[in-house]
Amino acid sequence: MAEQNLIRCLVVDDEPPAREIIRRYIEQIPGLQFSGECGNALQAFAFLQKNSVDLIFLDIRMPQLNGNDFLKTLKFPPKVIFTTAFAEYALEGYELDIVDYLLKPIQFDRFLKAVDKAFQLSQTKPEPAGVEEKKNDSFVYFRADRKMIKVMLRDVLYIESMKDYIKVITNTETIITKQSISSVEAMLPEREFVRIHRSYIVSLTQIKSFTSEIIEIGKTELPIGKLYRNEVLKLLV
Repeated sequence: MAEQNLIRCLVVDDEPPAREIIRRYIEQIPGLQFSGECGNALQAFAFLQKNSVDLIFLDIRMPQLNGNDFLKTLKFPPKVIFTTAFAEYALEGYELDIVDYLLKPIQFDRFLKAVDKAFQLSQTKPEPAGVEEKKNDSFVYFRADRKMIKVMLRDVLYIESMKDYIKVITNTETIITKQSISSVEAMLPEREFVRIHRSYIVSLTQIKSFTSEIIEIGKTELPIGKLYRNEVLKLLV
């Protein structure tokens, strides 16, 4: 990968072991470049005066100046992924347009998922007129009744798991096919669909209303699973 395409990373955390873990993770992923580390926000501020980075892994609870307040001081901040042991602090960061947050102890697979979001954002370019219309023509095929049925993504309301089968509910029909909900989740664009429960995936554009426990699509109320709640609410709030 050409050097100009690398995402340059800065790690800011007052705990040396935490910085070491993230540095090792960064060095394992092609496309990421470890540019430096700082033990507090003031060091990071000084670092950024002399160096350019594309992504900061930023701890929130630090002495002198916490991560949230530090981020507010930056006029043109890089992309930021919060790293914290306290989920309630991390949620505040979404008002500051962060990429993601990682709860300590940070697992590599979760780290990779957050980094993938940063890669996607770094590749985002202004789109010419007409692109949105093309997106609305996106579709997938499901096998049912001994044939492959074309389903337009714009028509999907939600998807329900029924053990070895799934039920695809659209504006006009319901399709039942033998497939796992996890495999369907992998087929769908992340920015348009979200897994809210081990048994449900919903279209973000079809959500009528929501609380911390349910999502309403049309006249149907679907539960938000406890394991998915934080991820779901940070997308919706």
